[in-house]
Formats: sequence, structure tokens, C-alpha cells
Amino acid sequence: MLTQNADSCANIDFKFWSFTKRCLEVSTHDWRDYVVLHQFEALLLFRRPMGRRTHVGAITLLLLLTPLSGCFGAQDAANERAEDQYPSIWDRHNLEWNTSHTHTFVLEPGPHYALEVQEVNIEVDTTGVWEGGPNSATVHLSYWLPSNTQEGEKVPVISVISPYFSYGSPGDESSPTNVVGGGRGEFIYDNYIPHGYAFAQVAVFATEESTGCFDYRGDGEGLSIHTAVEWLGQQEWSNGNVAIYGKSYEGATAWEAAAQGSPHLKTIVPISGTTALGPLLYKNGSAEARSQVMHSNYGGSILDYDGDDLDNMCGDVVEGFLAGPTRYGLGELDPYMDNYYDERSHIDKALGTYNGSIYWVQGLQDWNVDPHQVFGGPPGVNWYQEYIDNGYEVAGMIGQWEHNYPDQWTKHNNQDSGYGGEAIHNMTRWDWAQDLFEWFEYYLKGIGPAPALHAQVQRNDGEWRIEETWPPSDVERMSLDMGECTNDGAFLGGGAPVVGGGQVVTVECPAMSDSDLHIAGLATLHLLAVPTFDGGQVFIEMQDAETGLRLGHATMDIRYHAGGYDAQTVVPGQAVTMMMEFQAIDAILPGGHGLKFVMSEQGEDYLAPACGPSCTVHVLPSSSTLELPIIDRDGDNVLITPQVVE
Repeated sequence: MLTQNADSCANIDFKFWSFTKRCLEVSTHDWRDYVVLHQFEALLLFRRPMGRRTHVGAITLLLLLTPLSGCFGAQDAANERAEDQYPSIWDRHNLEWNTSHTHTFVLEPGPHYALEVQEVNIEVDTTGVWEGGPNSATVHLSYWLPSNTQEGEKVPVISVISPYFSYGSPGDESSPTNVVGGGRGEFIYDNYIPHGYAFAQVAVFATEESTGCFDYRGDGEGLSIHTAVEWLGQQEWSNGNVAIYGKSYEGATAWEAAAQGSPHLKTIVPISGTTALGPLLYKNGSAEARSQVMHSNYGGSILDYDGDDLDNMCGDVVEGFLAGPTRYGLGELDPYMDNYYDERSHIDKALGTYNGSIYWVQGLQDWNVDPHQVFGGPPGVNWYQEYIDNGYEVAGMIGQWEHNYPDQWTKHNNQDSGYGGEAIHNMTRWDWAQDLFEWFEYYLKGIGPAPALHAQVQRNDGEWRIEETWPPSDVERMSLDMGECTNDGAFLGGGAPVVGGGQVVTVECPAMSDSDLHIAGLATLHLLAVPTFDGGQVFIEMQDAETGLRLGHATMDIRYHAGGYDAQTVVPGQAVTMMMEFQAIDAILPGGHGLKFVMSEQGEDYLAPACGPSCTVHVLPSSSTLELPIIDRDGDNVLITPQVVE
């Protein structure tokens, strides 16, 4: 315990990493005139952690409050104590971690417990939100408060916002909002409620007990998310600060909320979260298989098959059913679907609107929400770096896992060679709960030192390291004139629509270096190609030519040859340069090893082009150029992570 005398600021009680109360002297020196502030309100007097870096207001406030220097000294002592209490990330591998569950745990359990679940239905005016939908709807959410709220303490909220509550066909549904969800719900409930956080599970419009139209990722859904965030931030027990945590769709809802700009949303933790629907389903115009049924699959899974389902169906839903087949079949001739996908792009709308921090988590082997959702964007844009450059406080954890959480060890063990398998032994982050705890303490409570705004990155052989950003800022581009390579053909594609099965071209290139090459970032291939039809597609898998180990992949519809999101009509027989960009890679190519490129009309989960046998593509590798992003590291930023020793 640390105390100060009355002349300084009144008996201030510091405990562990934080303090319970803070006092502020006002006009007189009578003890009755001391105002006791809640810990977070007091902390705001000294430091306002923001998502975007702002300093002028803080400096001005500091000058105005100079007479309170005694209290400032106490705050400095508290921060120093917090810094001492948090173990360094470099030392975590020496500590003991609780590995008894399917999720990870903080180092020290908190002193509080969860109160009984409470539920609320929030009425929302939806007039004009949907085409043909109801004029009002309700958002249903359930929440658990920590026991310290019984003493009047105000607490921040960690929320999971999702369509997946009571999700599935009748009789085979997932749990409702008032039951702690498996995995991500238990993770929050077990770790953070005991440390004084509320936990909320929110059902978006038309799911579980929320009503209205199922406007998949659209403006209507965004309204339901924004309504929940506002409500959670305005309750008497709330300190006004809300976080959204979640993977996949539940990471997408974080971006939907960010685009709404609620002042209560202080931080988001999107884990393989969709940032924009169009690029998710059509990477450079190449259609993922699910692109044809995405909206209808969700629509079918939320129906209860009763009269209430009529409210779920509106013009926006019908448009979603048509969006996939229309884009796939017509490409640049798609008459109206740009509006559909533009409405469902959130990361661009959040930039400059959202005023919070971002802890970005992404698997480099994720085929569900591909890494380009984080490290891609319109031509010349890498969203991760774009947010940093615009003043946002951003940290990242970038592993070799698939569509999983950093601590989801039950899934990490199942990855194949070339798809993260070589990194399994060092993949699971047993310190994830602690890492996130320190993030939440600062951005939701204003407690402790500011987290390091770095990127924790795992290479394909399992090695972790810490970079200032990713791709690293000191990348050097190494070029290869593919005229030095050999190939076994010139035409690819020509298979059946959807299923493909056409011609394949293999290109083998000599070693680019006698030393190991560390590829870190977005490799590019400017491929000269000649269409035989207004359409066609190239899918490329990059391999180590010596071992056959898969390193990465790229895909592009030839009508999107300039990159970006807009198709152009191509003229048969007229050569174009396909500006292909590989999905994010962090991998070692051993010295003396060359590269192999297997080119086909489809790969993995992408459909063959709709034009089928009519649209073979004549590729000219000898007139093409490969660029690899290369970094040189001496090992001083290698991060040894805690791992379970069998």
C-alpha cells in the first residue's frame, strides 16, 4: 500500500496494478471539500488513452492542472508499479501458464465473480433502413456484471456481437445469448469478469431474439450493432468504454461498429475479421465457392420457420441472394451489385470515423478470411499500415494458424505441411489472455503502461519475432526476370465452368541467392497474358522448387488485370499485364533453392471461371517479372514464446 499525507492529496490506496480511488482537491482545504472520483474518471485527468494519437489536448490539460502535482506524483508511482508488475514479453517463456483448458488464462486470477445474467431488448426505429422491412425492430443482448458493481464501481464492457446465437436449423441450434458461448465467451468470462469487466453477448438484427431484417453486413445490421454499443456504454454501471472481440463474422461486427463511430467504442480486437465483403469473396475478381450462396446460407440458418420469419425477409435480403451469381456470371457487366458490396465495405468507412485502438490478429494460413483483408486494399493500400499512418494505435499478432484464435491449440495441431504444419510446435500463444489483459487494462480502464504498438509475427518454420509493423518497413524488393525460368506449356484453363479441370502450366526458376531469403510481405508477379475471351482466370501456387513446400498463392480474373476492385473488358488476342499480388507470406527460402509456380484456372476454394472452355489464357512467363519482399534479420528481435513441453 502506498499513501500520501493530507497536504499532498488524501489517503490514496494503491493495490496491485491499479488503485481503487482517486482524490482531487477543490477550492478549499477543508476535507469535506475533497471530491472522490472513480479510478477511471481520475485517470482521465492525467492520461487519455486514445485510438488516434492526440497530444495537444493532453498538454493543455497538464498545464491547467499543474497545482495538482502531488496527485501527479502518485499517478506516476502507480504507473511505475504497473510496469514492474507486468512481466516483459521477452520473459514470458520463463513463467508458468495455465494450460488446462481449451483457451488460455491470465497470469493472476481476479478477485471478483460474475453476477447472474441479465437480458434486455432495445427498441430501434428502423424507418427507411430497409427496403420493405419493418419500421421498428429490437436488439436482444445478455450481459454479466462483475461483483464489484454491487459496490458502485463502474466497469468497462467486453462484447461479442454475432449472428451465431441460436444459430442453425430448429433442433440443432447453437446456444442463445444468455448462455456463455463456448470458446470465445468462456475465454472472456473466465479471464476478464474476475478483473472487473462486464461481458455482453449481442444478437444482430433478425438473429436469436433480435427482430427485424437480416441485412447481412449491411447498414441495417450496422445499426443494430451501433445500438448495442451505445446502450452498453450508457448504463449506470458502465464506465462508458466498450470493446468488441471476436473471430470471423464476430470480427466483422467490430469493423461494422467502428464504421459507425460510437464514442463509447474504445478498442476492437478483430481476429481474422472480415473488413469488406466484396474483396473477401472476389480476390481480384476470382470467385470463392461460397460467394454464390453466402447470404442465402446465413438466411436459412436464422429462420425459425414460423410467421415471424416474414420480418426477416426484405429487399436487402433478396438482393443478397442475387449478388453472388450476378457478379460471378456477368463481371464488369454486373448492373447493380457494386452498391451491394460498397455498402458492405466497412474498413474504409471506419478510417477517420472510428476513434479507438485496434489489436489486429490474423492467421497467414487462413483461407476463410484471407490475409488480404488486413494487408490488402485498393491499389497501393495496405490497411494495416494505412491505419498506423493515419494516427491509430495499432498492434498485431500474425501467426501461421488457419481460421483460428491465437490460443486455439486444438485446431493448431491439425494443419498440413505447407499450410502452417511446419510451425505447429511453436504456434499456440499461451500468453494470449495476458497479452490481451494488458491491452484492455490500458484502453478500457486507463491502468498500467501503454502497450507496445508492435507486430508479433511468426515465420513459416515457427519462429516468432517482433517487428515495428508488418510488412516490415525495411523490406527490399528482389526482382527475378522470369525469362531465366523454364515452363512446360503456354495455355492454361479451358475446363468446365465452376469445377475447372483445364490445362496447367508449371514454371521453374533458378535460385535467386546462395543465402537464405526471408520473404516477408506481399510478393508480386507481373504476368504477361493474352486472353482468348472476355474472361479467364489464373491461380498460382508458389513452391520451393527443391522440396515442393508450398509458400503462398495468388489468384486473378484477367478482367481485373490492373488490380483493385473494378473489372475491365479485355479484348481477345490483346496482351495485358496481370498485376498479381500474392497473399501475405512470411517464410524462409533456403539458400540455393529455386522457385516453382504452378499455374491453373482455379485452386483450393476458388471457382473456375464461368466462361468455361471458351476462356483459356495464354501466359508468357518469359516476359514477366517476379518481385519478392526480402528482409535481413540478425536474430535480435526473435521472440521465445511459452510452449507446452510434452
